[in-house]
Amino acid sequence: MFTRVDYSKLNARQKENYNFQKVAGRLADYGFNCLRLNDDWHGADFLAVHVDGNAVLRVQLKGRFSFDTKYRDRGLHITFFANEDCYVYPHDDVLAVVEKRGRFGETISWAERGSYTWPSLPAWAVEILAQYRV
Repeated sequence: MFTRVDYSKLNARQKENYNFQKVAGRLADYGFNCLRLNDDWHGADFLAVHVDGNAVLRVQLKGRFSFDTKYRDRGLHITFFANEDCYVYPHDDVLAVVEKRGRFGETISWAERGSYTWPSLPAWAVEILAQYRV
């Protein structure tokens, strides 16, 4: 009755919905209830509300490890999957570490457009993101 979907055959919106459900499932294990937003609210695709009633994460869903200057100073977390690993990291905190280590170099993407993504997770990033794996 149930047939697994081929992720590569989903369109962009379907992939976003799929990824949201996968992340929400992971965060549920840590006491978070995820609430999908109809549009980006201050950069967030969804809210993750903790059962303690105090913690609320504003989360931007991405397809890969990335940063964007438009997300600075917004208190956002970024989430993405690298293979079977799911990461939810505070954008500004991790960005500060990556900038300090000079991992953008002199790229046009970062210098002129203010955004940067990696098509696959670099080995050096696994160390930085280890504490944010869920």
